[in-house]
Amino acid sequence: MEEGSSSPVSPVDSLGTSEEELERQPKRFGRKRRYSKKSSEDGSPTPGKRGKKGSPSAQSFEELQSQRILANVRERQRTQSLNEAFAALRKIIPTLPSDKLSKIQTLKLAARYIDFLYQVLQSDEMDNKMTSCSYVAHERLSY
Repeated sequence: MEEGSSSPVSPVDSLGTSEEELERQPKRFGRKRRYSKKSSEDGSPTPGKRGKKGSPSAQSFEELQSQRILANVRERQRTQSLNEAFAALRKIIPTLPSDKLSKIQTLKLAARYIDFLYQVLQSDEMDNKMTSCSYVAHERLSY
């Protein structure tokens, strides 16, 4: 049995990684490709599975490729849209012209700026109430 224990059970066990690292692995490496499971260890297709030109697995591979291409296009558009939104937000937030804020800096500064504007509005409302109260008091005292 000791011979079996000297050979690694899995690549992860042989590296001595912790459970925390194991939990992060799927996030770090992304999804596995479905079609890679159907190939043998040397990387060649499994005999009989994809040999024919019109077989369903060949069509599904092509479908997977086209889906991947479409997903990449959508992701590029999403990223471009997000970058444009950040650029617009950077124009609104008052900063020094030399500052090129990162996305996280932009979000944090925008949140602080919104809070500042909210406080300005609150103080203006209080000033208006105080002004109207003093006007009413002045009006009553002037009679």
